[in-house]
Parts: sequence; C-alpha cells; structure tokens
Amino acid sequence: MKFTGTKSYIATDDLSLSVNAAIALERPLLIKGEPGTGKTMLALEVAKSLDLPLIEWHIKSTTKAQQGLYEYDAVTRLRDSQLGDERVKDISNYIQKGKLWEAFTSEQQVVLLIDEIDKADIEFPNDLLQELDRMEFYVYETKETIKATTRPIVIISSNNEKELPDAFLRRCFFHYISFPDRETMKEIIKVHHPKVKEKLVKEALDIFFDVRKVPGLKKKPSTSELVDWLKLLMADDLPDEILKNRDPSKAIPPLYGALVKNEQDVQLLERLAFMTRREGNNQN
Repeated sequence: MKFTGTKSYIATDDLSLSVNAAIALERPLLIKGEPGTGKTMLALEVAKSLDLPLIEWHIKSTTKAQQGLYEYDAVTRLRDSQLGDERVKDISNYIQKGKLWEAFTSEQQVVLLIDEIDKADIEFPNDLLQELDRMEFYVYETKETIKATTRPIVIISSNNEKELPDAFLRRCFFHYISFPDRETMKEIIKVHHPKVKEKLVKEALDIFFDVRKVPGLKKKPSTSELVDWLKLLMADDLPDEILKNRDPSKAIPPLYGALVKNEQDVQLLERLAFMTRREGNNQN
C-alpha cells in the first residue's frame, strides 16, 4: 500500500515519499508547516487512501501523556466502595482507555493522529518516547502490559510553537510541508471549486500572493483561507466585478475578512494603501 494523495487532497511527491518512508521504517511521521497547509488533514487522507480506521488525539495545553495511555478513576471507585457497589471488585471498571490503548489493541492497523503536539507541556513528547518506540506500556493498576497487535501508522503534527526534544526527534521521520507554489495552489483550488473560472483564479491568486508578500504581516493568509475567500468571490456572480473594478492602489483586498484575521494586519495594509495613493498623487 502506497500513499499518493487522494481526490480531495493534493499531496506533493515529497510529501507522499515521506509518508511512505515513515510507514516502511515504522517510525512516527512528524509533520510541520504553516497553519492551514493541511497537516491535520493529512492523517485523515492517509487513512482514507489506505482504507484504514483513523484514531485522532487532539492535544491541548492541559493534555498529559498519561491520558493517551489510560486514566484510573480512583475517586469514582472510592465513592462506589462507600455505596457498596459490586463494580469495585474489578478495578478495570475504573480504567479509561486512551487513544494509544485504542490504537495498540485495534484488530486491524489504524492511522493514529497526535495533533499539535507542541501545544502540550515541554515534557509531553519525552513522556511518550518509550511507548511510541516499543509500542507497548504497562498498566500498574491491573498489572498487564498493553502491546500493539498491529503497529499503527503514527502521524504527529506540530505548528512549531515549541522546540521538540532531540531524543523525540531522533525517533521520528520528519517532513516540512512547504507553502504551495502557484501551480500546486491551482490544483488545490480545483479540488475545492471545480467549476471556478480560470480568470477568477488567476486574479484571486495575484491578490493572495501579493498579500502574503507584504513585509511585517503578523499572520499570512493560508490555503484554507484562500479556499474560503474564493467561495465568497464566487457567490452571486460578484467575483468578476469585484476583482476587475478593484482599485490597484488599494492594498486591502475585497472581502478581506476571509484572508486577513487580525486588526494589526488590516491597519498595516491600510497604511500601505495610503502610502501608495500618496506616492501616486505626488507623481501626478
């Protein structure tokens, strides 16, 4: 089984090669890239392409590594013992299985997504080193070892918010998803908007890449935001009018709220528009 992308996900040759290399090496695939470049979607599409179940573990700032293995609910067990509940005789009734447990004990191979690992505490990756390396862990409460029956395909995404430990990086196969070039972006747009006019795509991409080039921008617009913006431009047959008649001296794109997501960047684009207009007036 080889991953080559899907009808709904355009994968570059480099990305496909990295996915297949990680699978062959039986190493977790660590994916980095700008927000909106499809890191999370990759796991879903790999599962779809290889016809495998997907297990998702979305990491938050409060997530602990232990939660991925299992959690023991001692408080509920104590309460039940006080109430004379028969369930207390079997401690496994109070063990809540985590996502790694689910992946390890699945009857068939699964794709396990550990999403945005850098959101958690800095020790989080180190706490999972042994489990991801050996594909097993020990449950102290029940005195059993949970070992992967079929090794899952592990995909780990990171937004580069924190540096990951070297020991963790050594155990991963790494790939950085570069921002799509113009031709790849056209392919992505076709997937999401197959009926879009070529002229609209050309004009929209001109504006989109111009905005991304603006120095000092706090958040550059991403692929997903371009797709949303085009959806708006296509609505009610307005796009041609909006783009054709736009004032080239204006740095703010039409319907900019789909592309620019904070007031600092709006103000920056407005200042650039003002400076462009003033330069134009001085030349006249």
